Amino acid sequence: MQKDDYWFPLRSHGWGWGLPIRWQGWLVYGMAFSLLAAMFFVFPPATHAVPFLIGTWTVILALVFVCWLKGEPHQRV
Repeated sequence: MQKDDYWFPLRSHGWGWGLPIRWQGWLVYGMAFSLLAAMFFVFPPATHAVPFLIGTWTVILALVFVCWLKGEPHQRV
C-alpha cells in the first residue's frame, strides 16, 4: 500500500496510530463513537453490565483491527 492510501498515520512516540488523515478514517472513528454512545442506551451499564462490556470491547477491538488493516505498518526494531 502506498503512503497516500493509509487512513491512520503512526504516532510519533509510542505504539499505535494517530488521528485519521483521510475521510474514511474519520468515518470509522465516527461510527465507533456512535456505537459506543449507543451502548449506554441499548445496554445500560447499571442493569446490563455484561452485555455492555461485551459490546464495548467488540467495538474497541473492531476499531483497533481497522486501524491495523488501514494504518501505517509499524517498523520492526
